[in-house]
Amino acid sequence: MAERMSRQERYEQRRRAILDAARERADADGWAAVTTRHLADAIGYTQPVLYGHFPGGKAEIMLAVALEGFVELTRRCRTALDEGGDRGAVEPVAEAYLEFSRDHPAIYEAMFQQAIDAEFASADSPADLRAGFEVLAETIGDDEGGAATEVFWGALHGITVLERAGRMRPEYRAQRIAELSSRYAVRRR
Repeated sequence: MAERMSRQERYEQRRRAILDAARERADADGWAAVTTRHLADAIGYTQPVLYGHFPGGKAEIMLAVALEGFVELTRRCRTALDEGGDRGAVEPVAEAYLEFSRDHPAIYEAMFQQAIDAEFASADSPADLRAGFEVLAETIGDDEGGAATEVFWGALHGITVLERAGRMRPEYRAQRIAELSSRYAVRRR
């Protein structure tokens, strides 16, 4: 039994090393630079070992990174919501969302460009995706089916993409967040 546990631990360590190497390479040089050959070299294993962990190769690795990204984004937004205090909820959650996307551009890219066969607000959605949607819904007090949450989320995503592309002036981020707050804070109970 101890040997089996040891094998499982080694398996998890290699899996974690693959994901960490992928995130690091993607953050440094973009997803185009992430190859199975590079990842195998980076972790000191052969490509067959990598495919033993991720039979779908790069696409499966990107999906795993994306799903971990949703967990981290949800955690950050939940913390901001819980610590919002007198500022209300929208501003700290919006800041947490936008900071995550700025701090982790490759992860964010994987989260929203990788095919994930699920709607975020659906009861059938994976729990990690649904939790991310729910924290945004709670932020604005949306208990009417999620349309307002989708618009709020769409605004955050749009700001992320437009800021990254240099289409929005960085010095106006605080005003954009305040504008979101003025439009959505009244919905909060």
